[in-house]
Amino acid sequence: MTMRLLKTVFLKAPRAHVWRFLTEADKLALWFHAAAGDLKPGAGYELLTNTYGKEGERLCWGRVLEMDPPKRLVHTFTHEWLKGVETQCAWDLAEFDGGTMLTLTHTGWEKVAEGAFALAADHDAGWDEHFIRLRRVTN
Repeated sequence: MTMRLLKTVFLKAPRAHVWRFLTEADKLALWFHAAAGDLKPGAGYELLTNTYGKEGERLCWGRVLEMDPPKRLVHTFTHEWLKGVETQCAWDLAEFDGGTMLTLTHTGWEKVAEGAFALAADHDAGWDEHFIRLRRVTN
């Protein structure tokens, strides 16, 4: 069975503005995690933790597979709890009345050997928390 997380958030900001919060290191740090650099087509990326005592350590990482600014971003996504399994995040941005409908489709959970449902559920809740912050910083 294929498992996917599907999240949609409506942001009161133009699509080009929201795009920057998905791809620019300084903007990612405001709602998600600090990045070692801006996301670039075909390049790897690293997001860094802000956990006390571990600040700046690599938290999650992957590779940018597709960039169609400011409409679509697709990248792989993994971290130590996924034990080498790469999931995939596709971000689609659609404009509506000066705002943006942002949809995240996070797939690949079926590749996790054990505990896939629990990990997907944890990420589901985590994305909710991140989207609350994204709404605050983009609106």
